[in-house]
Parts: sequence; structure tokens; C-alpha cells
Amino acid sequence: MRAAGTPGTPGTRPSPAAPRGTGPSGSAGTSGTGTGTGSTAWRRVTADARLRLAFTGLALLGAVASGCGIRSTSLPVDAGAAPSRVSCVLPGDRETSDGGDGGNLPVRVYLACGSRVSPVDRRVALPDGDDSERLPVARGLLDALQTEPDSEEEAAGFKTAVPRDLKVDGAREGDPPAALRLNRPLKDLPSFALAQIVCTYAGTAAAGTDRSVILGGPASAGEDDPLRLFRCDTALRTRPEAAATAGTQQ
Repeated sequence: MRAAGTPGTPGTRPSPAAPRGTGPSGSAGTSGTGTGTGSTAWRRVTADARLRLAFTGLALLGAVASGCGIRSTSLPVDAGAAPSRVSCVLPGDRETSDGGDGGNLPVRVYLACGSRVSPVDRRVALPDGDDSERLPVARGLLDALQTEPDSEEEAAGFKTAVPRDLKVDGAREGDPPAALRLNRPLKDLPSFALAQIVCTYAGTAAAGTDRSVILGGPASAGEDDPLRLFRCDTALRTRPEAAATAGTQQ
């Protein structure tokens, strides 16, 4: 009698097929290891592909920016106002201009330059060179302010905003002794012109003892343009547009 299960014996059951996922050794139970290893490898490939795509995108953006004329920079960019192209500085060995009128008194007048008013040495003509009388000094300085800049001043960026037809007179009845009246209302003057006049008059006989300047417009028909007291401070020199609202009413 043959033992049951001997190969070749009729009725003997065939050996069961190896389960799916069997590893190279043929042992059952290694299917989980194979699947996990494959998934990990696939994730790594996907991550590498995404990284390559990201670098490719950055390279394309850089090429586009270069094509548009945009240069990269590692420094912060200041988007403020553009720098001035004028120097507002005159040569040190420059001869003082006399405006062509044979001026005999050295003075310092303020001209517009860039976004401020700055001093320039000039010579003005005064009777007998006397700079102690308020009205003659005020008129001489006003003439100097109305004179167009010479070639060196113009090259440095200086200009004047003072109208050629502007005139100045002394105080009217009831005005403070140091007051000066112009033939135009102050509100009708360019702000730069007003700043030029105030800063040029300050510190001269045209100003008060405290370097303040009292200006007003014409006085006619009993309707005087209000007098205003100005000072040539840093705010007025560096922001001449503020002259329109500067000063205190007298």
C-alpha cells in the first residue's frame, strides 16, 4: 500500500501556487516589503521631478527679466525722488558777478537751485556804497535778484524766479518802520521768488534788527495787502514752496 500524498499517486492534490508578492527567495510574507520599497522610490522620483521643474521655471523667469532689460540686484532699491542733476556749487576762484551794472558793494543773494534756494555772491550798485539805508538796500538787492544768472551760475543750476517788473517801496503810514511793500500782492508771487527775497533781505539793512523781514503788497484805496513777518529758516531755504503759507500776519 502506497503512502497517501506520494507524487504521481492518483488523487494526490497538487502543491499550492506561491502567493502573489513573494520575494526573490520565494518565501511568503515579503509582499509588504516589496510594495513599500516601490512606493518610496516613486515618491523620490516625483519629488526630484518637481524640484527640476521649479529650477527650470526660475531659469526661464531670469531669462525673461534679462530680455526686458531688468538687472537683478542684492541691494534694496529706493523708489524715492530722483536725485538732482545740478551741483548748486560755484568754482572757488570765481570772480563775483556785478550783474553788468558796475556794482560796488559785495552782497549775498539767494537764487533758486534744484528744490531749494542757495546763496550766491554778487555785487550791487548802491549810492556811495552805503548799505545802512533800508530802502536803497532793498532796491539794490531786488535788482540783483532780477538779474539773470551768469554762465557759471547757470551751469551750476542756479536761476531766479523773481519777476522783472517787481518793485519795492518803504513802509506806509501805520506800518511798522521795518516794513517793505511790493507792487504785487504776496499771494501773486511765485513761492520761490518770495523765498529768494526773504532770504536775501535777512541779515541786511532791509531786515529788522532780529533778521526778520516784513513784507506786504501794494497799499491803495484803503485796502492794504496784509503785512507778514518772515524768517529765512531752514524750512524756507529747503522747501521754498512753503513760502506761500509761511510768515505771521502783522
